[in-house]
Amino acid sequence: MPATVTGLRYPCTRVLLPRTRLAYVHLKNLLTDAKRDRGARVSGYVAIWLPEEFLVLYLQRGELVNACLHDGQAFQPLAIGAAVEKVPHEPEYGEICFHEADDEQLACMYASQTQTPEGWPTELRPSEPSSLFPYLMASTFDGIVEISHDGAVNYLIFQNGLVQNTYLAGMQGGSIVERVSRLFDEKRRVLHMTLRRWPVPGLIPVQAPTGLVQAYRDLATSLVLRLVADGREQAPSIAEQAREKLLATHPALEGISFSGRVPRAVVADATALTSGTAALINELLWSGGEQSVDEPAAMLRELMHERRHLFQSAGLYDQIHWKLT
Repeated sequence: MPATVTGLRYPCTRVLLPRTRLAYVHLKNLLTDAKRDRGARVSGYVAIWLPEEFLVLYLQRGELVNACLHDGQAFQPLAIGAAVEKVPHEPEYGEICFHEADDEQLACMYASQTQTPEGWPTELRPSEPSSLFPYLMASTFDGIVEISHDGAVNYLIFQNGLVQNTYLAGMQGGSIVERVSRLFDEKRRVLHMTLRRWPVPGLIPVQAPTGLVQAYRDLATSLVLRLVADGREQAPSIAEQAREKLLATHPALEGISFSGRVPRAVVADATALTSGTAALINELLWSGGEQSVDEPAAMLRELMHERRHLFQSAGLYDQIHWKLT
């Protein structure tokens, strides 16, 4: 396991599962219980230390909404399905914890793992509170400051240059001023304290559910196979050309393939995924050859019938050029 993430500790409001050997925990059961058990429908994160990687799974009201991976070099967003599959079914090594946390803290964590921080002025020493706080006040800074030392990650929320809220790892009791002051004591500053900052983070993005991703893949594949069965032998190559043409504006289409390439795991929300799939269907059916006016609609109604409620709730029906009832 990379030394940079072995001792990582994030703040939490409640420990639901303390750091435990991964062999003792069934991850999918844990996530299922978090979704079904009324008392466990909380916002929080599941942190998983693997031999070579570190995973953070984000949950909101018990639903798994996003994931990030540290590969030993840096964090990067990861598709939910790919993140869960990273964990072996019978792990011999690794550790896991499940902590409850506020949505604001989750947004801070995700921003710090996926966004480039703002730099500090060259003349400023951020680890010196006598320099840091006057600077942030003078610049009326709005955003978050992450303070890390000895594996503990802490977040200060600033508004107009003043600390409005804090999320501190392992620090309880006292006023905001007292708790923040303890972060900057001489002992901690010796432990290679690092400070980074970001603008006010947005809400944590909610990835499209794995089931919706698979449903769109199945629909796209079934549509191409149906066109081939109807005598349009070039449908796979036409579909792949359409996908590549739309890729710049719809990156979520990386999750669909017609050329034999293994589809990439999709890191996109349901809206982006639906828009990309609808654009692909429209492009494919318009360029798929001569058809009667009603043929595409009839074909789509048949192919989408089994999952029609899923597609309709996701908004796919509204974005297809043919009216489907």
